[in-house]
Amino acid sequence: IMPLLEKCGNTGSRTPQTIVIPRAREVGQSYATSVWTTLVALAHSAYVVLMFSPEVILCNGPGTCIPICFWALMARWLGIRNTKIVFVESFARVSSLSLSGILLYPFADLFAVQWKPLTKRYKRAVFGGVLS
Repeated sequence: IMPLLEKCGNTGSRTPQTIVIPRAREVGQSYATSVWTTLVALAHSAYVVLMFSPEVILCNGPGTCIPICFWALMARWLGIRNTKIVFVESFARVSSLSLSGILLYPFADLFAVQWKPLTKRYKRAVFGGVLS
């Protein structure tokens, strides 16, 4: 992971932390009930971005990355904090991106894939090899 973080120009000056936030939507959850869980995830994510002011968000989707990246982008666009977003696409995505990947591709500072053919289709993608 560190070589990927170095590619986006930030190795982090603080000790890395893992912060667990609620998922916006569980696998198989109906869209109707996911409205509430998405609002809860957005609230928790706003708290994390405002209180911890992360330098880098390393995410791989799907249920948690969109809310936290939304607030990181809002903070960036408002000039509050320039949090780097590093998105690592799932190993299972061989020929196309996940929905989270599609949404974050234009905004991620570093977009890593685990299958080299994806770099031909998505020019900003970086082949990170199989990450474990």
